[in-house]
Amino acid sequence: MASVCEVCGKGPMSGNNVSHSHVKTRRKWKPNIQRVRALVKGEVKHVNVCTRCLRSGNVDRAV
Repeated sequence: MASVCEVCGKGPMSGNNVSHSHVKTRRKWKPNIQRVRALVKGEVKHVNVCTRCLRSGNVDRAV
């Protein structure tokens, strides 16, 4: 599954794991992407959206 929100464009971010001894290794934070049925221009389609967009009401869910 794609890890990019089709509404807001939120995607993976990168950074470092920092251990107790301050050794840094690369890591990723992925957004919580859900595949939902939504109304897009009057049609019901499956879209990949983040839970922030679902919770804030940026997506019209199809019933």
